[in-house]
Amino acid sequence: MMAVLLMEKNKTETITKFNRFKPEIHDRLGTAVLEIFSNSDFHKANIRDIAKRAGVSFSTIYNYYGSKEGLLFAFVNIWLGELTDRITDHLQGIEDLKEKIRKVFWLQLDYYEKNVGLGKILFMTLPMKTWMADETFQQRKMVNLFLDVLREGQDEGILNPDVRAGVLLDFVLGIVQRSFFMWISRGQKGSLTGQANVLFEMVWRAISNPGKEGVKSVGNDFFEKN
Repeated sequence: MMAVLLMEKNKTETITKFNRFKPEIHDRLGTAVLEIFSNSDFHKANIRDIAKRAGVSFSTIYNYYGSKEGLLFAFVNIWLGELTDRITDHLQGIEDLKEKIRKVFWLQLDYYEKNVGLGKILFMTLPMKTWMADETFQQRKMVNLFLDVLREGQDEGILNPDVRAGVLLDFVLGIVQRSFFMWISRGQKGSLTGQANVLFEMVWRAISNPGKEGVKSVGNDFFEKN
């Protein structure tokens, strides 16, 4: 209960801080945060550069957020919240478990393809240990949404019951992360979502219940066709 109250308190404080800014200032600040943190070494990025880029005073940013970490995590929390809301909306009306997970997988790839700066920050420039120490790392609403779907699959005997649902989630999100930064490494050639269905079918075989009749080994029919 205390953890939930703290999470809601932090969420409320973040929203309150953003509400103090005019929309145009908020947008300029967000753009500056994206540009600087996605294209610079995290340790070299600083509030003065962000303030200059956004046209907002250093003291204003510092008074609201206290540090560059506080500033970045506040925006990351908002952006990931938008992804969570989008996933929630798209899952409405989908009954089939496999199609639910396929949709979540595709939405993740699509969101980071359309928000490359955020993907670079989360997967490439932000030191994970630094983010893990902050409350925003938990992303409880998004994670619980995923876990509910995966546990549903385990309860129905469709997904592998021999590991925690969290392990299945780690596997799925690990593929998303790897796909993103290798897409960046290869010069963003093609669409990140272009092979989403092929990748998902491999993921599906990996997380499916191995004792379920009709489940093949990972990638069997993909490699048979190619």
